[in-house]
Amino acid sequence: MEWEIVIGLETHAQLSTKSKIFSGSSTAFGAEPNTQANAVDMALPGTLPVMNYGAVERAIAFGIAVEAKIAPISIFARKHYFYPDLPKNYQTSQYEDPTVVGGKVKFYVGETEHTVNLTRAHLEEDAGKSLHEDFEGPLGEKSSGIDLNRTGTPLLEIVTEPEIRSAAEAVAYARALHSLVVWLGVCDGNMQEGSFRCDVNISVRPKGSNEFGTRTEIKNLNSFKFMEKAIHYEARRQIELIEDGGKVTQETRLYDDINDETRSMRSKEDAHDYRYFPCPDLPPLHIDDAWIEKVRSEMPELPQTRKARYSKDFGLSEYHAAQLTQSREMADYFERLLSLAGSQNAQLVANWIMGDISANLNREELGFNQCPITAEHMATLIKRIEDKTISSKIAKDVFQSMWSGENGGDPDAIIEAKGLKQINDSGAISAMIDQVLAENADIVAEFKAGKQKAFNSLVGKVMKVAKGKANPAQVNEVLAEKLK
Repeated sequence: MEWEIVIGLETHAQLSTKSKIFSGSSTAFGAEPNTQANAVDMALPGTLPVMNYGAVERAIAFGIAVEAKIAPISIFARKHYFYPDLPKNYQTSQYEDPTVVGGKVKFYVGETEHTVNLTRAHLEEDAGKSLHEDFEGPLGEKSSGIDLNRTGTPLLEIVTEPEIRSAAEAVAYARALHSLVVWLGVCDGNMQEGSFRCDVNISVRPKGSNEFGTRTEIKNLNSFKFMEKAIHYEARRQIELIEDGGKVTQETRLYDDINDETRSMRSKEDAHDYRYFPCPDLPPLHIDDAWIEKVRSEMPELPQTRKARYSKDFGLSEYHAAQLTQSREMADYFERLLSLAGSQNAQLVANWIMGDISANLNREELGFNQCPITAEHMATLIKRIEDKTISSKIAKDVFQSMWSGENGGDPDAIIEAKGLKQINDSGAISAMIDQVLAENADIVAEFKAGKQKAFNSLVGKVMKVAKGKANPAQVNEVLAEKLK
């Protein structure tokens, strides 16, 4: 039987406010345990929460970016459950009336564009954190500790419709969403610190069926690589279980990256298990058109707007324009480089950014704001290709020298120091071709016998004699003329 995977994602993006969602406690990462949780965060008697204005503005900005509806009135609710690191025994969240309703996120898998519709994005507070670090109890026994610093940290939970059908789509969506919230500045996107975490709801069903299977939820995936592995494992586990006559249990699971498997954590609750009811301590949140327009006016140019501009103004394909707007830093680097190299070189600039520059940054796990080659030096390299000082092939070698910082990363200094200037002298090129033709009569005979590959072989030998520095176009032109 053929099976289809059905996936929906719930993503928790920690909002980039300096204080918590309902109190003035700091949200800074890395503080000593339990030094950033005050009486409000723990709902001690006599305390009342106060809504963080900045958290609401960040939710509004996200809603605008994904073309969602911003609810004029949204309600906070109490979501009841018990964990050791949830001191109130309930989480203040939004249930029936979230701040952001609907919306969509576009992304590419390969060169194919996909769209995933969002159900909602709602504001809520984070819980604390259980630490299992071999703490010693009073009798020397092993025990665990609770750090409440994260309690009350503002989150925006972004929920998709169950429209994703593969691990590749899920990862591409998560990457696109990550890029968007970082682009907007509503979240720092630091996955190692837990600022961006994904829960994956996954089920399987016979291909062609319209009924959903029983789903499981894989919690707190903070790595795109682990997300892909977890989905592959869980889909395979569910299919094998059903084919062996078993049934999938609705539950929450964790991904164990060491053993590359998902493990049961607890049975999965439904909405009624949480006993939601409106929070009596928080009034309804009112968002009027004026507030929305204020947020809109302060937002950066959105990636989809830049993408359309790159296609219209610079003639780039939709795919290339989308790739260049994967991050704000990449788009800014592209525009800075283009302003220096000239808009007529838009495709060449795009090829360098999506090719060698991105490959080197990915290899060294760097962002565009950490690129060791300045836009000024990169523009000079592109100009040296354009004015035929060096060939495109030699430019690759110069680029690597620039990346490693040779001669201060200055391409002109590197070209001069290594003697890499392209040979454009037709007389010198003609002499090298004569030498190659004289030394390779057998290949010349093959060409005359109709073997076109022999021509490329001769070009390669000329370039070898020229140590790669001969103008390729001239070599092809003069060689073709001589072979006539």
